[in-house]
Amino acid sequence: MNVCNKPLSYELLAEVGEGAYGKVYKAREVGGKQRLLAVKKFNFRGDTWERGIPAFMIREVALLRKMEYFNHPNIVRLLDASAEPVGTSLDLTLVLEYIDQDLSTYLSKAPASGLSRDCIKDVMLQLLRGLDFLHTNLVLHRDLKPENILISSRGEVKIADFGLARIHTFNIALTPDVVTLWYRAPEVLLNSVYMSSVDMWSAGCIFAELFLLRPLFKGISEVQQLQKIFEGIGLPSEEDWPVDSPIAYSVIWGPKGSRTNLLPNLDPEEADLLSKCLAFRPSSRISATKALAHPFFGKN
Repeated sequence: MNVCNKPLSYELLAEVGEGAYGKVYKAREVGGKQRLLAVKKFNFRGDTWERGIPAFMIREVALLRKMEYFNHPNIVRLLDASAEPVGTSLDLTLVLEYIDQDLSTYLSKAPASGLSRDCIKDVMLQLLRGLDFLHTNLVLHRDLKPENILISSRGEVKIADFGLARIHTFNIALTPDVVTLWYRAPEVLLNSVYMSSVDMWSAGCIFAELFLLRPLFKGISEVQQLQKIFEGIGLPSEEDWPVDSPIAYSVIWGPKGSRTNLLPNLDPEEADLLSKCLAFRPSSRISATKALAHPFFGKN
């Protein structure tokens, strides 16, 4: 199986990561443009792949293939994908454009004084453009975090890792086991219905992290994560609590009342955009389209 028109020839240069199913390599294209490439190699042993390639992998390839045709500058590009039986195993290879580092690494190298306002604005602008593109095409990323946002040496920001992404359709059954804990929206933690606004919550957490150089809400369990969120934004009213949540409303969750001043050192435009990304009610949370038109971005 090859999902792209013409297989890419490349040489592996170095191993740069390892996951549950395989490894990621830095590679260079042989011939052609001699581009640097990221090659993900997965091996599914017979007892695994006889039950089929894992759903997350099929989703990632299908979504990247769908988005490849649009060639959006803020979405990582899938350049080639192939699956090949090897004895009783199955080798799956994804070839993507290579980006130097993720946002987590980028932030770890930031000066102690923090990133400049222009830098924060540029990163958020590109992130929101990528999200707006995804949401316009009914794609929920569902795992936005600094490790899944790539940033090149030229400052290009690209959303990556679509293993948890889904196409959103009416009444879709969506699992609560999505989004890394520190970036997980309250409705997901409360096992309530959710939509594309979960990605906007994650974007809000990342926006705060660009100022803080550390995660905003660092819980070690779902319960503690909710408590930290309510300490930051205030406990919502019982009327705003999702009616479909199996978790009961209680005043012990945190201090009551909305808090708009999450980070005291932000200017009014920054604080306003942050509070709109981190609104408790999904229907009150700002969309990527509206966020791009927010005064924080000025004339950009």
